[in-house]
Amino acid sequence: MATDVRPSNWPLGAGYSHGFSAEGRAVFVAGQIGWDPITQTIVPGGMPAQVRQALANIVAVLEAAGAAAGHLVRLTWFITDREAYARDRQAIGAAYREVIGRHFPPMSVIVVAGLLEPGAMVEIEATAVIPSDTSVNSTGA
Repeated sequence: MATDVRPSNWPLGAGYSHGFSAEGRAVFVAGQIGWDPITQTIVPGGMPAQVRQALANIVAVLEAAGAAAGHLVRLTWFITDREAYARDRQAIGAAYREVIGRHFPPMSVIVVAGLLEPGAMVEIEATAVIPSDTSVNSTGA
């Protein structure tokens, strides 16, 4: 199980944790974009829809490894449009909670000039740790 790590005098992060500590089997998920993994086409609907799909793709990879969203210990977001991210922050947050739940591991958001796949606005890398004690609730709720 991951536990929150932060200096005692720091406030909680807004939608993320400052740090996590975890022990178990690590799962590393390559950057996932907002595309349908079968048709390999970008989903319509802008950044919120692409974020939702990228996160769903991450969860699918985690499930293939025997993990769940609640096992996430790190997310790194690469976005191409800072203004779209700021404008759509509430919808992005809703998409996040819909897919991941109320589990907020350490996250970084990096603005990049572009992503490899044309039309991709976001790419998210993930790291998860499956605890040795598999009886731990891993739903992220």
